[in-house]
Amino acid sequence: MRLIEIGLAVSLVLAALAPSGAWAEKAPPAPTVSKENRAAGMAAAPALVTAANLDCQLSDARKLGDSVDPKTKAKSSLFELACANNEGVVISKTGDAAPLVFTCLEASAPRPDGKPNPTACILPGNLDPKAGLVPYIAKTSLPCTPTDVRALGHSSTVTVFELVCKEAAGGYILQISAPPRLDKPIAMNPCIGFAESGNVKCTLTDRATQLSIVDRLMSSSGKPCDIKADGRSFIGAAQSGKMYFEVACAAGKGYILEQTPTGTLSRAIDCLEADGIAGGCKLTDTREAKTEQNNLYAKLAKKAGYNCDVSGYAPLPSSADIPAHSEVVEVTCGNRPDGAIAIFPASSAQPATIYDCAHSELEGYRCSLSKPAAAYGTLTAELVSFGKKSCTVSAARAVGVTADGRGYTEVGCSDGLQGYMIEYTVKPLVMKTVIVCSEAKGIAGGCTLPGNTSAKKS
Repeated sequence: MRLIEIGLAVSLVLAALAPSGAWAEKAPPAPTVSKENRAAGMAAAPALVTAANLDCQLSDARKLGDSVDPKTKAKSSLFELACANNEGVVISKTGDAAPLVFTCLEASAPRPDGKPNPTACILPGNLDPKAGLVPYIAKTSLPCTPTDVRALGHSSTVTVFELVCKEAAGGYILQISAPPRLDKPIAMNPCIGFAESGNVKCTLTDRATQLSIVDRLMSSSGKPCDIKADGRSFIGAAQSGKMYFEVACAAGKGYILEQTPTGTLSRAIDCLEADGIAGGCKLTDTREAKTEQNNLYAKLAKKAGYNCDVSGYAPLPSSADIPAHSEVVEVTCGNRPDGAIAIFPASSAQPATIYDCAHSELEGYRCSLSKPAAAYGTLTAELVSFGKKSCTVSAARAVGVTADGRGYTEVGCSDGLQGYMIEYTVKPLVMKTVIVCSEAKGIAGGCTLPGNTSAKKS
């Protein structure tokens, strides 16, 4: 895991263009542009666009004025250009040297003393410099209508802005090319990923606001969690662009939240299963949480009719037919030898579904925490219910499920006589019939357990 950093050697030649403030939500009325200045700007603009390699469909231009360096006597001219569907710019041209390009957000930022910048953009197409960044934001696929923007400056290749978005209070750092071009790489990362002591940092939002993304991600997970006041933290970003956050819940549980590069939740990982992610959870006592989780699972299992004092559990992946946000776990019990696969819905008001380890494979889940023999008593009882009272099950094999929803389990008997193929309907799982192995050759190749291939009949 790492914090996002951008090495930014800001190169601003004119002190008046220093990016020291945020662009106000409401810009003041634009001063009048004289016909002479507009004409001079429009005449010079095509050559400036070419010389600066700008991505600019020119819509308007003006000349700000000329200045002479008292030492070198070099004459410089300043121009403002408005570009359709792009950020406006102020260009400084000195002799045959390459022009210097500043975005309107940089040129319009207040001076260090707080006074208006004399190089501020005033052309009608540049009155809201935020609008010029919208095409760049759109290319990132992140939802953001900018409500506040701050220019951080630019290097020879990169221009950087801080954004506050209507859709996400935490803010972003937007990185585009210098000079700005829509055909160059664009990156937009949440402010929370930037160290508060770094050379690139967010100041339009505080750390608490930046961490509000945790609430949105947790809400979308569907998992109940009353977040503690100090239960939010940023962990870091992966090279894949995924970002990781930790959340601690008042009830004792905690999660690591994995966010996709587009800002949505990828998964919420229980702290008890998150040791492999940056050293695991730091805000949650996983030992205490495990005890609490065992107690919760025991309560839900008993409510579903499965008397189990849960002593341990292991999470399992959900299949396509499992309701969203449900938890699938294998449980072991302190009060009985057999375990089960339990499906716990997101809401405790909904009943859990329990598959004992004798039948779970027909539902697509294999038990591994308890010994298979611990579940044989359930199969013996099923045979008794179908009149097969002489077989005490000593071995079992899940055969499979047919396309039309019939499941089969082969069982062997402790007396050494032939066992049976038990047929079920699945979803829901209901025992349908019992077939002696000598008559079950047409079912997936027949019985194969030791003793079941004998000609003797039970």
